[in-house]
Amino acid sequence: MLEKLKNALARAHVHEPPGSAFANATRYVLNHWTALTRFVDDGRLLLDNHGTERQLRAVALGRKNYLFAGSHDAARRAAVLYALLRTCAQHGVPPLPYLTDVLRKLRDDGPATDLLPDRWHDVYGARDPQ
Repeated sequence: MLEKLKNALARAHVHEPPGSAFANATRYVLNHWTALTRFVDDGRLLLDNHGTERQLRAVALGRKNYLFAGSHDAARRAAVLYALLRTCAQHGVPPLPYLTDVLRKLRDDGPATDLLPDRWHDVYGARDPQ
């Protein structure tokens, strides 16, 4: 089925004006065919990259928002907060209890090595941070 698709794209590409949007799209697909069809040979690979695109959307939005953070230091702090919240989402850690618990621990105990969301969930996630 994929070979039929590739052949159809190659035939269509020949008949398109070189600068058209369709010609550019077919050229892209044909030039990246091996990478685009790698999922067929390796069952661990996903057919799409929607998860990656969702993760990068926050970065793209943040990049625009950082312009109006007020200062470079404020933008860096916002980027750290975005990164922590995205990491919480990746590990299924609810952000509010996580941040409440971590900020309380930092205030009372100082720095700790097990406060990143993936480690926090394993150590503290089962307990109520109150």
